[in-house]
Amino acid sequence: MTPSEADRPPPGSGRVRVTGPRTSASPSRRVTAASEIDAQSPIGEIFIASLLRAQLRLAVIVLVAIGVLVAGLPLLFSLFPDVGSASILGMPLPWLLLGFAVYPLLVGIGWLYVRAAERNERDFTDVVERS
Repeated sequence: MTPSEADRPPPGSGRVRVTGPRTSASPSRRVTAASEIDAQSPIGEIFIASLLRAQLRLAVIVLVAIGVLVAGLPLLFSLFPDVGSASILGMPLPWLLLGFAVYPLLVGIGWLYVRAAERNERDFTDVVERS
């Protein structure tokens, strides 16, 4: 006897074999952006790539701002010697700017960077939760 014949009830017995749901069928699930990211699917990779692009763009902007600030001051003093030779309260202006004024600006830029990076992540989370 073949296995399929063994599963059939004998003719005329009136019995019916009842089985559970098909276990080979995949359960239906709602596809969300978070599940796509977790599954590392192509769509999830697009979501992650968009977050990485936004964070990279922000980092490049901050690096350019810091580069202009830190490299721009010595360039300013070399191009305009009168500014470089000025003094305030008996201290040369370049020393004041490079020694003291730059640090509060760097802290401010760092603070703005952290806020913008957190905003990018918050926007990404909102997009993932909405979809």
